[in-house]
Amino acid sequence: MSGTSIYKRTRNSIGHFSRDSRGNIAPIFAIALLPILGFVGAAVDYTRANAARSSMQAAIDSAVLMVSRDAAANPTMSSQQITEAVQRYFSSLYTDKSAFGVTVSATYTPSTSSAAATILASGQGTIKTDFMKVAGFPELSFGTSSTSTWGNSRMRVAMVLDNTGSMASNGKMSALQTAAKDMIDSLSAFSKTTGDVYISIVPFAKDVNVGTAKVNAAWLNWSEWEGEPPIITQNSYPINVKYNNITYTWADIGPGAPCPFDTKNNGSPRPTQNSSIGKFSFACMDRPGSLASATDLSSVSTNRYLIPSDPGGKYYGMICPGIDGGEKFPGKTSVYYNGCYTSVVDTDNSIVVSTGSGASCPSTTPNCSCSGNGKNRKCTQVKYKHYWRTHPTDTDQAKNAAPAHSTWTGCINDRDPDYDISNAAPSTGSDGTPSTKFYTEQWKDCLPATITPMSYAWGDLKTQIGAMSPSGNTNQSIGLAWGWQSLSTTNGPIAAPGKESAYVYQDYIVLLSDGLNTQNRWYTSASSIDARQALLCQKVKDSGVVVFTIQVNIGSKDPLSDVLKNCATDGNFQMITSATQTADAFQNVLTQISQLRIAK
Repeated sequence: MSGTSIYKRTRNSIGHFSRDSRGNIAPIFAIALLPILGFVGAAVDYTRANAARSSMQAAIDSAVLMVSRDAAANPTMSSQQITEAVQRYFSSLYTDKSAFGVTVSATYTPSTSSAAATILASGQGTIKTDFMKVAGFPELSFGTSSTSTWGNSRMRVAMVLDNTGSMASNGKMSALQTAAKDMIDSLSAFSKTTGDVYISIVPFAKDVNVGTAKVNAAWLNWSEWEGEPPIITQNSYPINVKYNNITYTWADIGPGAPCPFDTKNNGSPRPTQNSSIGKFSFACMDRPGSLASATDLSSVSTNRYLIPSDPGGKYYGMICPGIDGGEKFPGKTSVYYNGCYTSVVDTDNSIVVSTGSGASCPSTTPNCSCSGNGKNRKCTQVKYKHYWRTHPTDTDQAKNAAPAHSTWTGCINDRDPDYDISNAAPSTGSDGTPSTKFYTEQWKDCLPATITPMSYAWGDLKTQIGAMSPSGNTNQSIGLAWGWQSLSTTNGPIAAPGKESAYVYQDYIVLLSDGLNTQNRWYTSASSIDARQALLCQKVKDSGVVVFTIQVNIGSKDPLSDVLKNCATDGNFQMITSATQTADAFQNVLTQISQLRIAK
């Protein structure tokens, strides 16, 4: 074969091969494989780094949150302690084994009057790459940070504490006093600057005591304190009493007449009450029943059961109702009436029984006397008009029948519906019905401990707690209502200090009671009182107040108080069955308050 032919054939074969594409896929894939593997490997390495970073973020977030809670609960923590605590919590939480060179640092900035306390924590770490090291990147670094603030929140805490008579048993009152004082100490530790923490104390039973220094306050309503017994006015003075075979009606009662109300069986003869309404539920006193020296007429040594008849006596002719037993008006149980009925001869309605020389008084006619002789003899039955507390013609006697407001002991009753479930400020106008004002009451079991408005005078607050002494029946509603009043910055009676715009405020009520509701202004039925309280509780919570409730139920004497349980915010209800658990219950409340103070 000639050289020319070999050359041509070789050239044609090379040309043909260069135009044939059937064998190109393998080298193209080989060339493209390296960058593809590089991208996939980088994605795997970055995914591992991101997982390590996410794990670090979760750990550092948790660490900062826990430390901020610790710092909020313990305001004395130093900057160094806070930083160390962040590192300690983080080390226990971050367990990613793929990372190395992990470090965390924390910066603590204390709160000021215009800014919150802040923890800024930062973490860094590195992972070894599996694929990117081929491209010259043997390691990947990552980092994250977290911030928590607190201390720009301020708190107002109303401590609403049961002071009813049942608190005297089983060491409940002393345990409450100790736990409440300890809570004040703990809450006061949160206060680094004036105004950080305010506390009010609201002791309650059936009533609350606002203190006699408020006697001239414009928001007081004196209408019931000064009022007559409603059983008399609502039944048109239904007096019908028999004594020594003589029957007396209301117009017959005057000096020397028998007590027209209920009397104790203390000797004979005893007046017999024949009124259509049955028992009045209070006796007759020798002077206004609310006065400390008042004595039941059934127990006096002379003129027993008889209205004072000495013309020179200070209480001549006065018909003075005693303390109410609540027979007809349960809400009046143990309430005094601050006045008496004066007896004024009704000259226009006195009756001439007989005239002439033979005139005489029938043995069954009350208040009958005869005067004159012969044909001028005349026998007259005296009738009386009665005035409650005062009458213009009574002069000095009327004043004696009207104890002054200065004798008030400081007790306050429920407001008129629906102001009893409202935080509305009282008006200073008239005492119309319903009244926005607060009703004074002369209650036998008026508490010695008075309401203390929002204060940071820790010693004074604890002194007031030390003054608490158990007495009377239970009305949780009135305690809750005044606890709510004490949180308001605008109401009249006990307005809290104003709130500064630089701070976030949270209001709390801590309500402790050892029993079910037993008496308020209207009822002694627990279900009736609970119905009003349930409405009040919802309004308090709707206003943004966080409510904690504690039922003290020694020996499970009472059933669970549903109204007390449901009154609590988000399940913040505790039932304790021993006085010794009171301290733990208050500590649990304190822990919750500490956690709620954290801003973010």
